[in-house]
Amino acid sequence: MQQLAILISGDLKIKSPEPPPGAFPGRPKYGIIEGTSCTGARGVDFVHFHVHSDFSLRDGLGKVKDLIQAAASMGMPALALTDHGVMFGVLHFYHAAQKAGIKPIVGCEIYVAPRGMTDRDPQQDTRPAHLLLLAENQAGYHNLMQIATAAQLEGFYYKPRVDRPFLAAHAEGLIALSSCGSGEVPRHFQHGRPDRAADAAAWYRDVFGPDSFFLELQEHDLPDMVAVNRGLVELSRQTGIPLVATNDVHYVRRDQAYAHEVLLSIQTGKTMTSPDRLRMNNDSYYLKSADEMAALFPDLPEALGNTLLIAERCNVDLAPSGFHLPRLDVPQGYCLLYTSPSPRDS
Repeated sequence: MQQLAILISGDLKIKSPEPPPGAFPGRPKYGIIEGTSCTGARGVDFVHFHVHSDFSLRDGLGKVKDLIQAAASMGMPALALTDHGVMFGVLHFYHAAQKAGIKPIVGCEIYVAPRGMTDRDPQQDTRPAHLLLLAENQAGYHNLMQIATAAQLEGFYYKPRVDRPFLAAHAEGLIALSSCGSGEVPRHFQHGRPDRAADAAAWYRDVFGPDSFFLELQEHDLPDMVAVNRGLVELSRQTGIPLVATNDVHYVRRDQAYAHEVLLSIQTGKTMTSPDRLRMNNDSYYLKSADEMAALFPDLPEALGNTLLIAERCNVDLAPSGFHLPRLDVPQGYCLLYTSPSPRDS
């Protein structure tokens, strides 16, 4: 993070955005960088978007109710659920968040195939890129369901995947974040390809719209991410694509890091003594407080403030209302009450 602070410390002056008026009705007035937070304390407000629950099977440890309880206890006005490639937990999450008094944001971290979603070459198609999607409205929610469903039924190859054409056809009502180090844009920076990173970012901006694609900053003390964050900040300067700060949440509390390591070992069929087992680099993958997030990005207040602006835009209504039945087209010669082929018999 020190390298990132040095990069942006020059003569660049960043103005903290003003909070949107009436963003979260019924909650105390909040401050984005300094001022009164949702809890009434001096500090920062922040919304987590990159959140994996135990519905991210054998990868996320936190239970939905525990994630919501933690966010509510920290005075956070909203919380997203973005499980890996699935939306199994959405309804449970939505109703539990509403009951706890925080705004539920429906999302999913999807996988984008490097070529077509039906291509299955073991040399070329086993490393899809990550992309974080949030439903801004009802159209976005329906498109997100279409994406998640097609990824499982049509594009599955090691991971549930969609491709760029399918994504472009279902982009309405969605807000996209460039995701973690496994996202397409960050990967190009990791491999020293800034031009290709810029091209990929431009494509996502054009597909989702200039106000609906964000470059995602994470800080987990990973050596590769120093160059990534530096590149993302510079790319934002050059293109105007906004920044947003996230934490790659895989468990609720910091002291659950070891339990998460055990879960990853189960996922990969390893023991905890295996030298080559999959593991996180540290214990920072928990639901951090707003102040902890602000400490990670002290020179990028707009990346923190944009979490509130995005949260204000996301309004999906999943409250039950009436009956939701499939439309039945009655064949000629049949009526709605009986299935007799003869109208006289009906």
